[in-house]
Amino acid sequence: MADIELTSEERTHLTRQIQEHVREELDHEIGNMEAGFLLDRLSEALGVTFYNKGVRDAAALFARRADDLADEFYALEKTARLR
Repeated sequence: MADIELTSEERTHLTRQIQEHVREELDHEIGNMEAGFLLDRLSEALGVTFYNKGVRDAAALFARRADDLADEFYALEKTARLR
């Protein structure tokens, strides 16, 4: 798996969210650099777990849809009638 790259906008947004959380919950101010370091560390520690969860969820959704399609195809089959 390749490293997940964040866009500049995503990184800025997440960094600001970290700063807001630390300020509101811990009553402490941190700068952009500290929030960026925390984002990097959390991404390393948690990113793979969340990525893998997303892959499993997508695979389960695909499997359900494939089953639905198989049911639809089965419903299209015709049976021969003997007279």
